Amino acid sequence: MSHHLPDTRIPAPCIINTGIIVNKLDIRRLLTDLGRVHYIYTQEDKVLSEGEGDVMEVFANPQRSTLVANHALYLNVCSFDYLELKQSSQQETYFDLMQEGVCLRLIPRSTPLQERRERNLNVSAIEAMMEQVLSARWDAEIDDDCSDSF
Repeated sequence: MSHHLPDTRIPAPCIINTGIIVNKLDIRRLLTDLGRVHYIYTQEDKVLSEGEGDVMEVFANPQRSTLVANHALYLNVCSFDYLELKQSSQQETYFDLMQEGVCLRLIPRSTPLQERRERNLNVSAIEAMMEQVLSARWDAEIDDDCSDSF
């Protein structure tokens, strides 16, 4: 005797500015866009550490740690049970990474759009600098070739 369950599909959640995210890929996707953040590390509502830093890397590896040191954050989504999206009274979204009474709150200091613009400006500046270096090198090679003919 075969029992077939009806083929009903539950749509994926749609979370807008507030909610709880348990899927590690979704958590990673949200955190990857963060740049500069203010962080507050609490255990049972007691502040253990607080500061500012840049999110350097977001990854999922059960063998590695989440590290916060020297104004840099290396976030392992496997270090947390879930992420809770919340909004401040000024309607700014922040992220609570939760794990058994411990919370790492991340309050963004910039938006993903600002971060992308800054990255693009940095890439453009590097490209312009490389163009100048290559141009100067070619000029020097041409000068060397011209001086060899005398």
